Amino acid sequence: MSTSATSRPSAARPARSCHSRPASKRRPPVLLPLIAVLAVTDTPAVHPGELPTTAYVQDDRNAGATPFGGQRLWAAFHGQAGVDRIVDTLVDRNLRDPRIGDIFKGQDMVRVRRTLKEQFCYILGGGCSYTGRTMKDAHKDLGLQQADFNALVENLQAAMRAERVSFAAQNAFLSKLATMERAVVVR
Repeated sequence: MSTSATSRPSAARPARSCHSRPASKRRPPVLLPLIAVLAVTDTPAVHPGELPTTAYVQDDRNAGATPFGGQRLWAAFHGQAGVDRIVDTLVDRNLRDPRIGDIFKGQDMVRVRRTLKEQFCYILGGGCSYTGRTMKDAHKDLGLQQADFNALVENLQAAMRAERVSFAAQNAFLSKLATMERAVVVR
């Protein structure tokens, strides 16, 4: 039986690895560092209606406060439907508010609404994850003053009242949000 160069028996062919160099002389794969970076830095998904954004580390700790334990406050805010109504009312009030409306011009309001709903749900113990930036990063370059923060809190209180959230539940939630003041107010 004759064998040609193209039909050698498999026993004569040396085993090949996916690497052309011996293991001792191989460079680490280029993709490993890239994979490590991607594991730490998430490229946020672009949700319907939102503008693309630059990569950042997504972490529930970015929400700026730890969640309440249990379901008491989540129930007091009427679950996801209540949080959605509160955030929509809050954002609408902020946009119309002559004291702070200009701050929101040019912002991705679809993303603002979504991340506020996630943040409120996360903090109130609703079981959501927060995918937004840290409070400091989300508010940088806005030049927020104490009066701006106060106006937003007033609008949030009005939105919670409209949802008939009890005064005690409002105060508990506001106490969590108050810790974020240092991260967002710059002057």
